[in-house]
Amino acid sequence: MSIGYACILLGQPDIQLATCRLSNASPETLRKITASNLTALERITDYNIQHSLKLFRISSDIIPFATHPVNTMDWKELYREQLQRIGDKIKASGMRVSMHPGQYTVLNSPIPHVVQNALEELGYHSDFLDALELNTSHKLVLHIGGVYGDKDTAKAAFMNNFYFLPRAVRSRLVLENDDRNFAIDDVLELSEKCSVPAVFDNLHHKLNPPRSYMEECKWITLCGETWQEGDGRQKIHYSQSNPTGVRGAHSHTIHVKSFLEFYEKLPDPQTDIMLEVKDKNLSAQKCRNVCDERLSIHELEQEWARYRYLVLSKSATHYQSIRSLLQGKDKPQALAFYESIEQALAMPPQIDAEIHGAQHIWKILNQAAAGAEKKRFISLCDRYAAGQVQSGSIRRFLFKCAKAQKIPYLLDSYYFYME
Repeated sequence: MSIGYACILLGQPDIQLATCRLSNASPETLRKITASNLTALERITDYNIQHSLKLFRISSDIIPFATHPVNTMDWKELYREQLQRIGDKIKASGMRVSMHPGQYTVLNSPIPHVVQNALEELGYHSDFLDALELNTSHKLVLHIGGVYGDKDTAKAAFMNNFYFLPRAVRSRLVLENDDRNFAIDDVLELSEKCSVPAVFDNLHHKLNPPRSYMEECKWITLCGETWQEGDGRQKIHYSQSNPTGVRGAHSHTIHVKSFLEFYEKLPDPQTDIMLEVKDKNLSAQKCRNVCDERLSIHELEQEWARYRYLVLSKSATHYQSIRSLLQGKDKPQALAFYESIEQALAMPPQIDAEIHGAQHIWKILNQAAAGAEKKRFISLCDRYAAGQVQSGSIRRFLFKCAKAQKIPYLLDSYYFYME
């Protein structure tokens, strides 16, 4: 079983994907962005390997405007060496990657040019995984599309257009239930007819249940039966809803106790789980750790090193209780550890706590700071206490100082990436 996340890595400086507007998409700009994005992908791959995160979704935007006429470069040839190197790292580590074309990739649209665009988009995504030299267990995830007034006609259109896809693309495709149009029973129907695997999404299932009721685990079992040799392990999507967001919005973090309740009911504990959540790798690491019976206290201490200043900026009480949870222990208490962190991060901002956390970081930076920087820090804290600036102003200043002083354990701190 592997637990992973989608597209974006949090908590590491200077690892982010770039893009540009169509009006600025000159050949030089596209080459520069592609090179930068592939470097970011390689660094994300290295991070995932280092942290034993073996499931990852690659962003569709890795090659900007890949299917648009403005992009005329032969990216497969230009970046062949780096693509092969990334692919070698993925294969050697046992990592599994996927891609998920965006909402405008609609294979069953009644509009011919939309279908043609979808065929081209799916071809690009398949080409990218091919350029990494990955086998067909590395998948492309697709929704069925729109209903357009008649679901049966829409399904028939999907099947018809599906066979316009090259065999290499079809061998990578998996179908996912969505939150409005096609429930998991619809997906299973087309999965059988097209001989492609079905991906179960738990949140979409709650928002758009099928016509007949069965327990979640039974639907997951049926989906599992669609995964054949060459497809790799069954893969599902897991997310939790954001109670303050729009319908279907994903939560900021995965609440670990609810995740464990879901995980323990899985018919096959070896099922791969892709998390769809705002805090990305942080939740993936959390969920992986609570499921890992071999987790060491040292690994949990490493996690604490990344969380400690963020927790302190929220609650000194939780900070002390987590420290006590780790001190003198031989066996990690991962569930209690992460639940305490979740409780701390859910607390509303408190001026005293925020300043207290900032002061702890400043003690590390202060010795090598210039006089103007010392005055700046005091000024920012005073202005924050007076309601004249936001806490982000203090964090950005401290982050700038940490980068200038090149202090790795501070730069790895989640304090700078979450508020």
